[in-house]
Amino acid sequence: MRKNLIFDVDGTLWDSTPVVAEGWNRAIAEVEGCHAVITPQVLRREFGQPMDVIADHLFKEVTDPEKRQVLMEKCCLYEQQLLEENREDLSYPGMRTCMEELGKTYSLYIVSNCQCGYIELVMEKNQIGHLIQDFECFGNTGTCKGETIRILMERNHIAAGDAVYIGDTQGDYEAADMAGIPFIFAQYGFGKVEKEAETAASIREFADLKEALNRLETENL
Repeated sequence: MRKNLIFDVDGTLWDSTPVVAEGWNRAIAEVEGCHAVITPQVLRREFGQPMDVIADHLFKEVTDPEKRQVLMEKCCLYEQQLLEENREDLSYPGMRTCMEELGKTYSLYIVSNCQCGYIELVMEKNQIGHLIQDFECFGNTGTCKGETIRILMERNHIAAGDAVYIGDTQGDYEAADMAGIPFIFAQYGFGKVEKEAETAASIREFADLKEALNRLETENL
């Protein structure tokens, strides 16, 4: 039995892109020379990648590294403010209830390519902080998601045979592979996986996760 579940955030636990897009456009309006227009669809294509890679994709016209850094800091600032103010439920249907159930049997963790402070906000807004044993992000490690997963696993003495990663993009699949753990693909999220047949399981909605885990445990017997 795999006792540890490690979750991606955006496209897996919730979809914050409408709120985040508003914050990023507010930041863009304050930076001279940047004319990008950010939509939820644009962010769904980018989320899951490290913040510096997203900046390279979306803000190519801002060639001054310092100016681009200021822009990204403003994006994160306004994103955080608007998410804190938001009162709508951005989580996927059944996520919170399912996490409560999973927390009775498994140890739950989060690893994301997000900036510092974002996972804490996700836990607070979704009221799941009491369920999460530990978390890690690109903002802290400055390295790829596969390595960030490894860092969290080593810190919590988690063996590769005792964990699974749940995410929604090809990058998540590759990160799990780098960390040496199976991958469960959240089909309802933002991305696709090139070799979906090679994933440990696929789920159409978050509530399917418990059944998928039960099936994996049965197959491993």
